[in-house]
Amino acid sequence: MEKFVVRGGNPLLGTIKVSGAKNSALPCMAAAILTEDEVILENIPQVNDIETERKLLTSMGAEVELGYGRAQHRTRIKCAILSDPVAKYEIVKTMRASSLVLGPLIARTGIARVAMPGGCAIGGRPIDLHINGLEAMGATITQDHGYLEARADRLKGAHIVFDKITVTGTEDLLMAATLAEGESVFENCAREPEVTDLAALLIAMGAKIEGAGTGTIRIQGVSRLHGARHRINPDRIEAGTFLIAGAITGGDLNVDCCEPKHLGALITKLEQCGVKIDVGADHVRVRSGGELKAADVTTEEYPGFPTDMQAQYMALATQAEGTSTVIENIFENRFMHVQELIRMGANISISGRTATVRGKTPLQSAAVMCSDLRASASLVLAALVADGETILDRVYHLDRGYEHFEEKLRGVGAQIRRMGDVFGKK
Repeated sequence: MEKFVVRGGNPLLGTIKVSGAKNSALPCMAAAILTEDEVILENIPQVNDIETERKLLTSMGAEVELGYGRAQHRTRIKCAILSDPVAKYEIVKTMRASSLVLGPLIARTGIARVAMPGGCAIGGRPIDLHINGLEAMGATITQDHGYLEARADRLKGAHIVFDKITVTGTEDLLMAATLAEGESVFENCAREPEVTDLAALLIAMGAKIEGAGTGTIRIQGVSRLHGARHRINPDRIEAGTFLIAGAITGGDLNVDCCEPKHLGALITKLEQCGVKIDVGADHVRVRSGGELKAADVTTEEYPGFPTDMQAQYMALATQAEGTSTVIENIFENRFMHVQELIRMGANISISGRTATVRGKTPLQSAAVMCSDLRASASLVLAALVADGETILDRVYHLDRGYEHFEEKLRGVGAQIRRMGDVFGKK
């Protein structure tokens, strides 16, 4: 398995560019299932989850062309014929894409056979909310040998109140409702920018949607959707990770090509920690304001502090003077990075969903194990300020969601390489 070797001690200086949002690109790729016409998506990140989704759509009979470089990270998807509406386990076992194709498949073809979703082992990702919503829209769903099979002649509009806020559930049912007969009203919806991004694509395809980005979404079903061109939002989690990288190393880092309004909760927290922040139209500059100060964090649904930034923030908290309390409200198993940070010298204790971080503690190099996507990023951040060379194993987790992560960091002064590379290579 590939490893990272990180030598700590360098402040990050310069400009680093943010890629498109993986968590927007995946549902937008799934939305192409809803039409026979070509859908063109721009600003697609070059990460492993995107390649997995390409394989998934291709296995169903779609034509998918991924272009990078001169093609500006563009993908062309044409689902003229969906000859095999099955999300096979061997393709989706490493990600949640299976739950995102359930709704559009049944809406378009009347049948879907979808493997139960995989992805990071950070806690339950219950698909019950997807199932209950589709059943309310008239689908018949059975489970057999790890697969869900859904059938419906045509989905019907429904009034659905989500038991809990769910991003993928909102996205999945939103896609299904665009081709349903009549009006659908969804309440307690996720308000994340990724939901708004998907809705913008669907509207460009001819869907009638009101209220995306709020707690209530109304969808008037149409008989067909057409092709469209859409540019994916910048990745707010990648941007946030780089902001913390600049802050934890005491650097002067300009995070470019981002959407600052999507980063409000994190920017506020970094300012509480004593970090200097300058916000522009499409960039955020982070500079050292002296010693970092402890500040408490509680993860919440958007626009609150994102669960996908909790691990990275905890790495920062180890370098802040005082005691920080980190409460994880979204996923129950999202403290797996803690033991690895402790191996590096962090002073962290856990009680249920609360982690208490006592800083400032000097971190030392160690051999550590990456357990999930965001935990991997937190360990890289810790390694950037650790004494000596830290070796991170199982970095394939990180490759699922960060594009050219080590190359971008090297470009602003980090000493990081994959095993076999040479320091200084860009």
